[in-house]
Amino acid sequence: MSLHSALPVASGAAASHPVETSAEALVASFAEADQHKVNLSVYGIEDWICLGFFWTMAGLVFLQFFSRYVLNDSFAWTEELAVYCLMPVVFIGASMCVRRVRHIQVNLVYSHLPTSAGRVLSTLVDLAAIAFYGYASWLVARYALAVNNEPMTTIDWNKSYVYWLAFAGFALMTVRGVQVAVNNWRRGFSPLQNPGFFDGSAS
Repeated sequence: MSLHSALPVASGAAASHPVETSAEALVASFAEADQHKVNLSVYGIEDWICLGFFWTMAGLVFLQFFSRYVLNDSFAWTEELAVYCLMPVVFIGASMCVRRVRHIQVNLVYSHLPTSAGRVLSTLVDLAAIAFYGYASWLVARYALAVNNEPMTTIDWNKSYVYWLAFAGFALMTVRGVQVAVNNWRRGFSPLQNPGFFDGSAS
C-alpha cells in the first residue's frame, strides 16, 4: 500500500475522536459543578483574613509592576507594603493549618509503639505545640511593643501594627492548638496515631 493510500486511513482515525467528546465532557463538568452545594461553614475567621491580605498583596505587586514598567515611575511604598502583607498571610495562614492539622508531622514512630504509649506521646506533642505557640505570641507581643510608634521606611505608618498582626496569628495558633488537643483527647487518638482516619485512606 502506498503512502497516499494510507493517509485517508490516518485521517479517518483522527476523525474517530471528535472534538465534541471533550466539549461534552467539559459541559458535563460545569453542569455537575452547578449541582454542587457550596459550604462556607468549613472556613474559619483566619481563612477570610488571610484571603484578604493575600489579594491585597497581589494588588500591590501588580501596582508595583504597572508603575515600574508602564508608567516608568515605580511607587516605592508598594514594595514595602507587599512585604508587610506577607507577614499576616504567613502567620495567620499558619493558624488555619493548625486548625486543619496540616502542618508537617512525623508519625513513623507511632506505628511501632503500643496504643497507650502513642496516646501519651501524641498528647505531649499537642501540649508542646500549644506551649510553643503561646511563648511565640508573648515574644512577638514584646517586639511589637518595642517598635511601637516606629514609622515604616517609605510611608508614615506605625510599623508595630504589622507585628501585632503576626501576634494575632500566633494567638490564633494557640487557640486552635487547644481546640485540636481537646478534640484529640475526646476522640481518643490524634492524626499522629491514625492519619488514615483524617485523610480518608483508612480502610
